[in-house]
Amino acid sequence: MVRTILRAKSFWIKIALILTGITMPLWLSVERSGLASIIEKLQASPSGSTLMMAAFGLIMLNTVRALPHYLGALLLGDEIGARLGYSWLKVAIPLTVIPLVYAIINGYNSINYHFGGPALFLLLSIAVLHFLGKGQLRPVFKSFILAQLLFGFQWLDTVLFLTAFGFGGGEISMEVKTIASQLGFGSTLSFYSLVFFAVFIINATVLAIYLTVSEQKTRMRQDLDIARLDMVESRSGREALHLVHDLKTPLSLMEGLNSLIQMKTNDQEILQYTNKISSSIQATSDMVSEILYHEKKNWCTLKTFIEYVRANKLSDSATIYAFDLEASEHIEIFINKIRMTRALVNLIDNASDAVEGKKEAKVTIATKVAQEGILIGVKDNGHGISQDNIDKIWNAGYSTKSHPGVGLTFVKNVVKEHGAELSIESEQGIGTTFWIHLPKERVKDENTDHG
Repeated sequence: MVRTILRAKSFWIKIALILTGITMPLWLSVERSGLASIIEKLQASPSGSTLMMAAFGLIMLNTVRALPHYLGALLLGDEIGARLGYSWLKVAIPLTVIPLVYAIINGYNSINYHFGGPALFLLLSIAVLHFLGKGQLRPVFKSFILAQLLFGFQWLDTVLFLTAFGFGGGEISMEVKTIASQLGFGSTLSFYSLVFFAVFIINATVLAIYLTVSEQKTRMRQDLDIARLDMVESRSGREALHLVHDLKTPLSLMEGLNSLIQMKTNDQEILQYTNKISSSIQATSDMVSEILYHEKKNWCTLKTFIEYVRANKLSDSATIYAFDLEASEHIEIFINKIRMTRALVNLIDNASDAVEGKKEAKVTIATKVAQEGILIGVKDNGHGISQDNIDKIWNAGYSTKSHPGVGLTFVKNVVKEHGAELSIESEQGIGTTFWIHLPKERVKDENTDHG
């Protein structure tokens, strides 16, 4: 897994962002940014307007310098945490990398990079963003929110009365505040700084809540799409689908209204109740999904399974499919025939999309015997999948052009339910093969009655 991470282009992009942040003081100095000339003008001819220009220039410089390594650390934590399956890494990595960057910069830079109040608040915000979104808030949304938080918190460095609490301890910040105090503009500078701080922090907070609610609604829609794939001709299946559909709207509405209540009140007792409501809504959503996945499994031959797949998908398709059935058709497998069929049909749909419009397009359903059990696969001779996209296809929400919403999440769930594994072999320009590995304890190489 570590080798896979190191080969991913996205990993090195995050590293590049962090390195950019480390080297920022070398090529974006106070002189090159124009801030030095503004401060010289302020010292030579002090005025309120020049003071505000200096303060704004300082905040912009600090934000631009800090943004690359903050974003790089945040996104690196998200990627490594997602790939390794450890959610806590999404918080631990930024909290480790960012202070380390400050230490490296201070090691080679003559101007001290002050690791003060804004930096600590930002680290706390990263942890809050993770827990607010329950670890599911998209990295791009986190990045946008973090950029606003970064700009907002930087304004605290120019609030004079916060200096004693670790804000604005850098040389330039102290110089700007000293001049403001000498001019008698200390209170004015502090007031405007707090206004800018409040505007950006409130905006970031509202945006974070809105995006979190939107993500929850998106996950509910994805659950609904998965439920649609699960449904079969049986009456109970159709009733379950209708139940999920009917629950979607009131649950989404309740979650949205509950979030608004939390935004508009500071009453701790009310907030305690709204947190309980939010937990109950989430529990209800999870309960509905769990009810849908209780399925029975039975023994059936590979011949029966392949014929069932053919009847459910291939008989009404214009695509010409090939078969490479190396395993004996009399081998029996212990599966839920309906759910496994839906999983294989999902793979066939994806393969059909991959070869659409290509000359000599070919989709092959294959079986073969392996030492560890039976392999059932779907091959195509499409364009293949790049290494970067191979990781994305497992995410709920990744979709082909004609299949909205669930990607391969449903297939992975079905395979996992059967104690099996799902693997992918892909080469760009050659094609892609998905293999379902059924373990030998779910395979019988004899034609017997297991009723």
